[in-house]
Amino acid sequence: MTEPALPPDPAAYDEERNVHARKRGLAAPYIPGGRDPNPAAGLAEERRYLRWLVIMVVVLVLAAFVTGIVASLLGFDVR
Repeated sequence: MTEPALPPDPAAYDEERNVHARKRGLAAPYIPGGRDPNPAAGLAEERRYLRWLVIMVVVLVLAAFVTGIVASLLGFDVR
């Protein structure tokens, strides 16, 4: 399968990300496509996932403490 020919774009050829891509073996002179036209939506989604991650970690840590306290109160030997 061959890659479609890209039109020459001297400005895109010299961009830092394209130089790095060619060093890694990209066959094309530059990476087709472009930057995210709406980065705010992606950043908002990442912040939402970060909040969920922090909440899940806190719940897991607190669940371990609560389980240990309940086990101690019920007389289980947790050594």
